[in-house]
Amino acid sequence: MRVEKKLISAEYIQRLNSSPFFIVVDYRGLTVGHFSELRKRLGKNGAEIHVVKNSIFRIAVKESRTTDLTGSLTGQMAVVTGQRDVSAAAKILKTFQSEFERPKLKFGYLNNQRLETADLQTLADLPSIEVLRGKLLGVLQAPSSQLVRLLNTPASQLARVLQARVEKAQ
Repeated sequence: MRVEKKLISAEYIQRLNSSPFFIVVDYRGLTVGHFSELRKRLGKNGAEIHVVKNSIFRIAVKESRTTDLTGSLTGQMAVVTGQRDVSAAAKILKTFQSEFERPKLKFGYLNNQRLETADLQTLADLPSIEVLRGKLLGVLQAPSSQLVRLLNTPASQLARVLQARVEKAQ
């Protein structure tokens, strides 16, 4: 392999090893302007998209933590990687696809588990991590709130009875 290809392959190995996920998309039909817009949207959420040659990406995947993708890499493809939330990247890709009918989701990997197109669509439909954390916090706080109400009820009822007694006596 030529030195340039080794350097590019090493860059992708490093990118794959530092990212908990990657999503492969078919970018055929995207204009440069649309691709730049997609890159900007992904960048706001801590993700990147890069066009990569199939043979170089195949070598990088084989040398990184992921299994062999021999039959999966066909056509013009780009790879989305990121440090944050995979569902945020999938959501951006789904929204962009609904606006411009491109890029087409092919497959992805999340912590060495392959995700098919349907799995990526499901991830895109999930609420953001902040919303999920808020819901979890609400679920965790609900029992303690109910306990406080339950403990306050007899005391507040007694206070109402005493107040009514005082008002009746006047």
